[in-house]
Amino acid sequence: MPQSTSQQKTVNKPVHVVRYGSIKAAVWLNQTSAGPMHNVTISRTYKDGDDWKESGSFGADDLLSASKALDAAHTWIFAERERSRDGQDR
Repeated sequence: MPQSTSQQKTVNKPVHVVRYGSIKAAVWLNQTSAGPMHNVTISRTYKDGDDWKESGSFGADDLLSASKALDAAHTWIFAERERSRDGQDR
């Protein structure tokens, strides 16, 4: 029996992803009553046996890559805001 619309899961995907080695910053778009808002999650990918997993824990050697990924995500978000404003000014 097919699922009703309220039971179906929607797959939410990031609107932008930045990777530096095993570090990933994912930018998410949330539509709010105040307009579009962006949030960022950051994770470290690692292999556990045959399985790939993600962690929110970072070692000292991961910190520069995490910083660079977050900086790139920040730059992308602000560029998106400018593109949105330019589109509204027309």
